[in-house]
Amino acid sequence: MQYDKDIGFKSWFPVHRIEPEAMRQITNVCKLPGVFKWAAIMPDVHPGFGMPIGGVVALKSKIVPNAVGVDIGCGVVLAITDLEVARVRKSIKNLLSTLMKAIPAGFRKRKRPVESTVWDQMPEDPVIQKERANASLQLGTLGGGNHFIEIQKTSEEKIALMIHSGSRHLGKAVADHYNRRAQDLLKKQRKEHPPGLAWFSLGSNEGRAYYSAMTFCQHYASDNRRIMMEELLDIMERFFDSFEVSENLETIHNYASIEEHFGEEVVVHRKGAVRASGKVIIPGSMGSASYVGQGLENSSSFKSCSHGAGRVMGRREAHDRIEYRDVIKELEQMNISIVSPDRKSVVEEARQTYKNIEEVMEMQRELVLPLERLEPIGVMKG
Repeated sequence: MQYDKDIGFKSWFPVHRIEPEAMRQITNVCKLPGVFKWAAIMPDVHPGFGMPIGGVVALKSKIVPNAVGVDIGCGVVLAITDLEVARVRKSIKNLLSTLMKAIPAGFRKRKRPVESTVWDQMPEDPVIQKERANASLQLGTLGGGNHFIEIQKTSEEKIALMIHSGSRHLGKAVADHYNRRAQDLLKKQRKEHPPGLAWFSLGSNEGRAYYSAMTFCQHYASDNRRIMMEELLDIMERFFDSFEVSENLETIHNYASIEEHFGEEVVVHRKGAVRASGKVIIPGSMGSASYVGQGLENSSSFKSCSHGAGRVMGRREAHDRIEYRDVIKELEQMNISIVSPDRKSVVEEARQTYKNIEEVMEMQRELVLPLERLEPIGVMKG
């Protein structure tokens, strides 16, 4: 861990290796009014919008939409089974093809809404009310970008199932609306704010409205993953008859919560970071390992750790430097099968576009203890 007292942040990634744009964003975050102690920078840090991904900041009585992010409540669920890897490998390509037909990915939606109790918790929020019809059809869908379903193997040659997805367009609509609202309010109040980091007072009407809408988006994202995992398990049962699930886990990122740290109540924003309490899931890049770890609740990081490997290459640069056929060839050499509705997404999520997950885990050994290393054998990429 390195502490930059001049700017006001602690980093679990070498400061001299932080990208210039991410460093500018860290500097801006540290200028927010009411920063508590310091900002905490995770080893998966890379530029975002307003605040870098892989950033944690605690504020006293303030909440910042862009310090949460647009995919509110994005996260990962994991089911570890007693299925033998050798048995599943024989059917992996048919299994992935079936998943592609059953679970909408990319821009695809459901033809009709799936049943969910999440709407019982819906606040009277104008953005969520407006988005409900579309969000109902997106519930139980993977989306695109870095979202995925992976069939993985444990160190004991058992099958694990991992899904990474979020709040779909609903979270973005909420984030964009409230960021604009925060900008407008601060302008009317003639208050300055760092670029991309407009904020609300938590106790204000607008602050409470955003917190309520953000919380609902977290519930929506969690139910989105639950529905897909249930469908995935049903498909696995059709292929392999009965099997047992020995463990279920869920880890979320992109949220803010009211917590106590160093004896004071603060609003902790985790953007591309997770709360390192209990067991946590830390996925790697496409074609690399993922980890289950034990959170060490390090007070210096506000009990946080990285949410994954973290990008080192932008999507546009990936298209300039990487060929689709080379990505597929490498995955074939690693005996990993892949399906995706979009070749562009496969290139954007190639292994080279991310940091090495093994290095990331080593950098955050003060934050999380590795418990299980999971290797992919099949990938469905959104």
